[in-house]
Amino acid sequence: MSDLLERLAQVLESRKEADPESSYVAKLYSKGLDAILKKIGEEATETVMAAKDGDKEKIVYETADLWFHTLVLLAHQGLKPQDVLNELDRRFGLSGLEEKAQRGE
Repeated sequence: MSDLLERLAQVLESRKEADPESSYVAKLYSKGLDAILKKIGEEATETVMAAKDGDKEKIVYETADLWFHTLVLLAHQGLKPQDVLNELDRRFGLSGLEEKAQRGE
């Protein structure tokens, strides 16, 4: 799985130099952070709606869109999927309540 994420990260990095007229991701980058965040919000809403409908195929489709746009955000911010995987690994074996307490919430 992380190999796929790494390949996607490489493509997303390459799109930073692409002509916005030639690439959807390059166009998102050119519009800036607010456009990327808006797209993530839209995809999150569509994922929630698919889950409420109980349509497993649509849940997978919309989750893929949400993950993809989140990867765009990471790349835009100079982060990599491995940064998120490292954080998940750090939390592995730690209860959600313990993790939340460590954050002071």
